[in-house]
Amino acid sequence: MTIGDGLVAWLSNGLLDASAWQMVAYTLVVTHFTILGVTIFLHRAQAHRALDLGPIPAHFFRFWLWLTTGMVTKEFVAVHRKHHAKCETEEDPHSPQTRGLKALLLTGVELYRAEAKNPETLKKYGLGTPDDWIERNLYTRYSWQGVGLMLIINLTLFGAIGATIWAIQMAWIPVWATGVINGIGHFWGYRNFEAPDASTNVSPWGILIGGEELHNNHHTYPTSAKFSVKPFEFDIGWGYIRAFEMLGWAKVRKTAPKLRQGDIKPADKQTLEAIIANRYEVMASYGRGLKAACGEELDKLKAQGKQHSAQWAQFKAAKAWLHRDADRIPDEALSQIAGARAASPALDKLLTMREELRQLWTRTNVSAEQLVSDLQAWCRRAEESGIAELRAFSMNLRMARV
Repeated sequence: MTIGDGLVAWLSNGLLDASAWQMVAYTLVVTHFTILGVTIFLHRAQAHRALDLGPIPAHFFRFWLWLTTGMVTKEFVAVHRKHHAKCETEEDPHSPQTRGLKALLLTGVELYRAEAKNPETLKKYGLGTPDDWIERNLYTRYSWQGVGLMLIINLTLFGAIGATIWAIQMAWIPVWATGVINGIGHFWGYRNFEAPDASTNVSPWGILIGGEELHNNHHTYPTSAKFSVKPFEFDIGWGYIRAFEMLGWAKVRKTAPKLRQGDIKPADKQTLEAIIANRYEVMASYGRGLKAACGEELDKLKAQGKQHSAQWAQFKAAKAWLHRDADRIPDEALSQIAGARAASPALDKLLTMREELRQLWTRTNVSAEQLVSDLQAWCRRAEESGIAELRAFSMNLRMARV
């Protein structure tokens, strides 16, 4: 074989002479490692300090992300922390609520890069990131040389088609993390909690994007190392973190709080602390009670043969939207909800008392003793209301423990 023949063979097959399926498997594995680096190292460990990573996984992820993304740790952390601090405002670096979903899907990378060049953002939000010799002199100083080295590696292993594999690697984070999570994850999906933003869970199974699909859960509990909170949800990133813990490579700092319950007793300071600490779960439970109340009204109308009446439409709208915060309810549903409230004193009472309950953690100008007194009065009114949902909810509250 001549040198020319050998060169052609190398360009065609690379050193590995891999089959199509082997190249697909390689691509899926290397992109999965990249996703894990972003979600575990950059996002959960660095940006939110939800866990401490040992030197083995931390240095591996730093090196791997240098090879496959060119992202600088301090830049990612600063931009992401600003996103949480200014979420859904004009200062949010990448909110589809202010910039439009199309902009996030098509130009999300440019939005990230523009904010990463802002020295004020880096100074204010980039504190506590790695600043050792290798970070200063390699990963930050030569941030794009790593992806160039990755291209050379792929070409060497697979020949000319290695460039295609490299292109997929380079697009993986911009498409999935920037486009899907920062874009769709603030625009479409389901919400477990009424977090003070538009975040959604894109899917209950966080596999393809390392668990980042559970974005509403994350925005509700941003310092939690675990993104799944419901029994039907799965966060593959958390599985890796637990494995790292068993190997002594990681230490989890915090996970989402869980509402503990004991015996029913009069509401006290401990009850108040438990409710405030678990306020998102408390309000989600209250929202389920509102849906149940609307469902009962719909059952009554159905028994009366009024499935096509104006009241039917009103209670359908109420059931769909009443668990959401007022500023998240579309204008066209507000009049329907007002009609449902007027038609159902029980539903109106439920909504009024929900807002009174919310004041336990929104009022900051009263003492803890006063808040405990207000909670006790709220529970008395709830249990004397004659509304089954309210009575059951109040009794559950009085079982709450920290």
